[in-house]
Amino acid sequence: MKMITAIIRPHALELVRGAIQDIGISGLTVTEVKGYGRQKGHSEMYRGAEYTVNFQPKIKLELVVGDEDVAKAIEAISASAKSGKVGDGKIFVSSLESAVRIRTGETGEAAI
Repeated sequence: MKMITAIIRPHALELVRGAIQDIGISGLTVTEVKGYGRQKGHSEMYRGAEYTVNFQPKIKLELVVGDEDVAKAIEAISASAKSGKVGDGKIFVSSLESAVRIRTGETGEAAI
């Protein structure tokens, strides 16, 4: 099993969610986060005063998939979140040691 963590632009959430559902992955956790990478923030004007926005609003997605579904999940996220501009996001894949479904006690891939 693998945990896929993706950081994407907020407006891409519904496109990514649809793409994930289309490939048959049903579980997804969404968190609103702020951060920066190569974008490093930007300056804006508000009521005549300039201020710097250091952290960009992003969406963090977490999903757990079987080893055989990793490549198609990454492709679905990448294709639906890509705009070709700096700040499109990142995808991280990490190994998951175990999973337990609390309601039934199922473990491993049966729990996802």
